[in-house]
Amino acid sequence: MVDTDGPSRSKPLPRRPTMGDVADRVGVSRQAVGLVFRNDRGISAETRERILQAADELGYQPDVAAQTLRQRTSKYLGVVFTPTQTAEVDILDALYPAAKADDYGVVLSALTSTRDASTAIDEVLGYRCAALLIIGLTLDPGVLRRLSGRIPVVMIGGNTAEDTGCDYVRSAGDVVIGQAVSYLADLGHRDIAFVHGKTMSSATLRYRGYTDAMRRRKLPRLTIAIDSGYLEEAGSQAARTLLQKESLPTAVVTANDHCAVGLIDTLLRAGVRVPEDVSVTGFDDSRVAQLSYIDLTTVRQDGRQMAEAALDAALGRIKGRREAVDAVVEATLIVRGSTAPPRATPTS
Repeated sequence: MVDTDGPSRSKPLPRRPTMGDVADRVGVSRQAVGLVFRNDRGISAETRERILQAADELGYQPDVAAQTLRQRTSKYLGVVFTPTQTAEVDILDALYPAAKADDYGVVLSALTSTRDASTAIDEVLGYRCAALLIIGLTLDPGVLRRLSGRIPVVMIGGNTAEDTGCDYVRSAGDVVIGQAVSYLADLGHRDIAFVHGKTMSSATLRYRGYTDAMRRRKLPRLTIAIDSGYLEEAGSQAARTLLQKESLPTAVVTANDHCAVGLIDTLLRAGVRVPEDVSVTGFDDSRVAQLSYIDLTTVRQDGRQMAEAALDAALGRIKGRREAVDAVVEATLIVRGSTAPPRATPTS
């Protein structure tokens, strides 16, 4: 039965427990509770345990964001990344435990279709993080100089730029792309194309590895330049471009696995077999590259080493180091089933 005697009223939400509630339960000051949750010294082990027990009973959780805003800097590292890139997620996966070992937390800010780099960076700066780690982005040197004047900045995976005040951590992409070209050439390939995604932060470095290796082997270069993002669609677009030519190259080197998968899919749909007709290589050794029906020859960069090198660079800046870091992490060519010797040309 509906009560019509007066306006309906919703039941008020329960009040969130506060630091004062914990202090009252234990009989200590709010400052003592704050010391415990900041993991500072000055509180006995017995009192610390009583405070933690009371907080657990009351369901109290400290407001980390509010604490951060009250501090000049925090024990957090801000990370700007693109969630669609597998390599960046692998670096993040390794960064969390590495940061925790040095008593730092991680604040993430992602680039999406509705959030550009400026928005993502501003969000992290609002948390007053101790350092900013930017994965896989190309930013204007002037922007980087202004950023590094406010906060230590480590660029992960991009090309090194001078006079930005930032530190750089990258894989030896040029070296291993060169190894991929040499491996294909040793198999007998002479027509080796490269899919060059200009918007990728490490594109210039990886393209240099291709051009240098082709020059050393005295082989003609065939570059398919793609302006779109470095996902499957970029590889598909490159494949459509190749299919319009009079003859296909016998091998294609791509600068990441997403692109390689898109390229392979489009070639297969057109009746081109991989690797019987065209060999394909990728870069990142992502999970999709390891799937049995992809079985992609690719380059493995160590996400753990990348994360640890970036953390070392950030902590060094936090502690006052002035010299710039340019750390290069080794990468390895992983040979799988997407590459093979070129098919022999029938003789008449």
